[in-house]
Amino acid sequence: MSAGWLTTVGPWHWVLLAILLIILEALTPIAFFLWPAIAAGLVGLALAVLPGLDWQIQLVLFGVLSVLSLVLGRRYLRRYPIATDTPTLNRRGHQYIGRVFTLDQPIVNGTGKLRVDDTTWKIRGRDCGVGTRMRVTGVDGVVLLVTPDEG
Repeated sequence: MSAGWLTTVGPWHWVLLAILLIILEALTPIAFFLWPAIAAGLVGLALAVLPGLDWQIQLVLFGVLSVLSLVLGRRYLRRYPIATDTPTLNRRGHQYIGRVFTLDQPIVNGTGKLRVDDTTWKIRGRDCGVGTRMRVTGVDGVVLLVTPDEG
């Protein structure tokens, strides 16, 4: 198989790849395609500055820059997280921490169920009877951790 078409790759091809990856980033629910899009744009820029780069070097550069942009981007986002007014949007159980609910089923042997809005949650806490007011103090996976409300 001949790699002749690869020898004619120009900067605009890399820019086009970057644009396509950004479109994929916008259309998919995962945040992944941004990093290789940045790398493709940088390879296009490098090829515009150094037009004699072999296709093998371009591919290696794309791979290295993809990994580098991923690592640096994740590190930056960990250090400077994006501010949001709903930080627990995708962690539903965490939305209930601090809220108080009344048991409609007892907690027996440390486990029970609690009706919260339109959902029944598994709960873990001290054994208590029906009608006890319980405060959600934490979340362990999909189980709400509760204690009797003293207030």
